Amino acid sequence: MATTAHLDKLNAAQRKAVTHGEPLPEKGFASGPLLILAGAGTGKTDTLAHRVAHLVIHGVDPARILMLTFTRRAAHEMRRRAHEITKQALKESMGGVSATISQRLAWAGTFHSIGNRLLRHYAGHLQLDPHFSVIDRGDSADLMDSLRAELGLAARDQRFPRKDTCLAIYSNRVNTRAPLKETLERHYPWCLQWETELTALFRGYVEQKQHAHLLDYDDLLLYWHGMMSEARLAQHIGAHFDHVLVDEYQDTNRLQAEILHALKPDGAGLTVVGDDAQAIYSFRAAAVENILGFAQRFQPRAEVVALAQNYRSTQQVLDVANAVMGEAPREQRKYLLSVRGQGTRPRAVTVDELQTQAEYVRTEVLRRREANVPLRRQAVLFRSASHSDVLEVELTKHKIPYVKYGGLRFLEAAHVKDLLAVLRWADNPRNSLAAFRVLQLLPGMGPVNAAAAIEHMETGGNTFEALAGFKPPQTHEIDWRRLIELLRALADPQLPWAGQVHQAREWYQKHFERIYEHFHTRLGDLDQLEHLSGQYPSRERFITELTLDPPHATSDLAGRPSLEEDYLVLSTIHSAKGMEWDTVYLLNVVDGSFPSEFSTGRPELIEEERRLLYVALTRAQNDLALVMPLKFHLTQQSRQGDAHVYGGRSRFMTEKVLKTLDAAIFQGSSRLGEDALQGTGEQQLTVDVGARLRDMW
Repeated sequence: MATTAHLDKLNAAQRKAVTHGEPLPEKGFASGPLLILAGAGTGKTDTLAHRVAHLVIHGVDPARILMLTFTRRAAHEMRRRAHEITKQALKESMGGVSATISQRLAWAGTFHSIGNRLLRHYAGHLQLDPHFSVIDRGDSADLMDSLRAELGLAARDQRFPRKDTCLAIYSNRVNTRAPLKETLERHYPWCLQWETELTALFRGYVEQKQHAHLLDYDDLLLYWHGMMSEARLAQHIGAHFDHVLVDEYQDTNRLQAEILHALKPDGAGLTVVGDDAQAIYSFRAAAVENILGFAQRFQPRAEVVALAQNYRSTQQVLDVANAVMGEAPREQRKYLLSVRGQGTRPRAVTVDELQTQAEYVRTEVLRRREANVPLRRQAVLFRSASHSDVLEVELTKHKIPYVKYGGLRFLEAAHVKDLLAVLRWADNPRNSLAAFRVLQLLPGMGPVNAAAAIEHMETGGNTFEALAGFKPPQTHEIDWRRLIELLRALADPQLPWAGQVHQAREWYQKHFERIYEHFHTRLGDLDQLEHLSGQYPSRERFITELTLDPPHATSDLAGRPSLEEDYLVLSTIHSAKGMEWDTVYLLNVVDGSFPSEFSTGRPELIEEERRLLYVALTRAQNDLALVMPLKFHLTQQSRQGDAHVYGGRSRFMTEKVLKTLDAAIFQGSSRLGEDALQGTGEQQLTVDVGARLRDMW
């Protein structure tokens, strides 16, 4: 009989979710479709890890469990926790059943990384080269831009959308599966006049990728979805997995939901976990309808288990979040209850303007620090990155260190893209994007000569031997020969993967030092890249996985290194999802920010803004302050100008919500008046101007 020790620390709802289904007579576990509605801070990751452990304890082969997450880190954490839970439940000090989780739970990863693996395995059935390259968003945008120029769209008299907008339109259209016209009408109405031209551009984009054996992020889902539309292939793939578990289901798009349904049409062994109240990524084509309609998709309906016992925040913080979501018209109802007691009552703080808001945050941050709450346990959250501009000036003026989340990723640093391009080109000689970048690292090799070299290589069958026959007119022969030698060596299938990054780096070093000023500040990124390469079994896995889930930027954003051991956290709410801090300050809780002025056109966007506010509120563990400026100064006026508009209280701050908050007013030093001029314990400052005037005569 299987042990139940792993269930001891779970609450009733978690236990119900973990044990859903029935053990099979011999070994294994059977279950119908399950939706775990996990409110913020209710232990969803732990619950999902316990379910994996429960399946393994009952004899399910970890190799037949598919786990889909949205980050590689989440997949790694799930494997680690499941291993620890199983080891403790079976009282194994080492080895045994628990060890098989780490070894055999191989199908745990992001939707895109799992799609990449399946596509390479089934490439022969899809008329797809198994050695395709995966390109990131930056490369996709560059390819779109070159086609835009080729088609003469960049030279139009009227503004044609730029490359990033074109890519965003394309991505939204393919992920929502909506017609292009509908995508333009709903999200890009100013581009509607270009429907015909955009159609031609997108067709050229698809053809160019196919010619060069390139797949972008969207293609990994599109090809996987296309593969699952063939019944026999879908059945064959689905038969590989007894159980499919999906994290953050509220963030899936329509394509991902249809892939899952094709994998398990009857829902057997399918478990999804998520929170409709945290569905905040519609701009990435995520569809909240996936989680709202999950139970009804199956006959009989899927089992629904709601987790409402919150382990993160105090009840007074949760009361605000509950009140905000309690007025949502469409929501899976759940009332969050804290296990930590009542705590401090959150505050609604009114300030007169943005400078006063910055002063309030600065004052409170230092006050909390003196009360033994380190800076790094405090966070300032905001709707848009620009909302922290005034605060950043205030923090800098008072020498308060901070880090701001959101921005470039590690792979967007130019020197990192250079080195990876060498590996990508060696991995796929048809990868003209990588080739174009690598060739231009050589002195004297401009875009025209690089394009000519690529054309010469294509004429010769896309081999590096053919490339060796090209003679660049302005590049030194030694530089050219060394590049060809490197590419030939890396392309040799007999060359071990270990050491290839170092080999490419040795070639790149000379050009790296020539191209970049202060190159020594960037060396750490190349060190990190070489270190990371040792964690992957092959070059293809390394460059693909790193493209799909890159680490965050380092030197390109870091500036001068800080010696501070403590720092305040500034973050957009989208970047803060999944994080938690002791104290949270939420800026600009007014209409125009909550909801955003760009989201007021449609009811569904307003409701997503409500969910965004909910995510911000539930990041706080103990202390929460919502700051509401009264007026906003207009830009484009003189420095002495005082033109401004008044901000209205956020429509989400209803009377019901305000009853959960203490009202406070903060007056900053910028408010001139008698109090501002009068120092503490000093006489009021007076000037006898009349006497001075008399003395003039």
